[in-house]
Amino acid sequence: MTTTKKTKIPVSGPFSKGTSCCAVEALVTVDERGQMVLPKELRAKAGIKAGDKLAVTSWEKDGKVCCIALIKAVNLEAMVKGMLGPVMGDILNK
Repeated sequence: MTTTKKTKIPVSGPFSKGTSCCAVEALVTVDERGQMVLPKELRAKAGIKAGDKLAVTSWEKDGKVCCIALIKAVNLEAMVKGMLGPVMGDILNK
């Protein structure tokens, strides 16, 4: 595994509540079967263990995927409720 210096990036937008920054944790390589390995240290830090489900999200720029993120599925429900709850409340109260 290649270790890299972490690069901190400021976060803003709907995912930033309670988040101060993000960091490049590691560089991974995709093999010929499309598989990659998350480094052990990152899995431990994130509390990811065998059998955990991760949601893969992507962002597009100019019609091409430019960013891919992994979100623990157990956290996804709270994130969606946090973003959509206020909007749905406004819609239902009209």
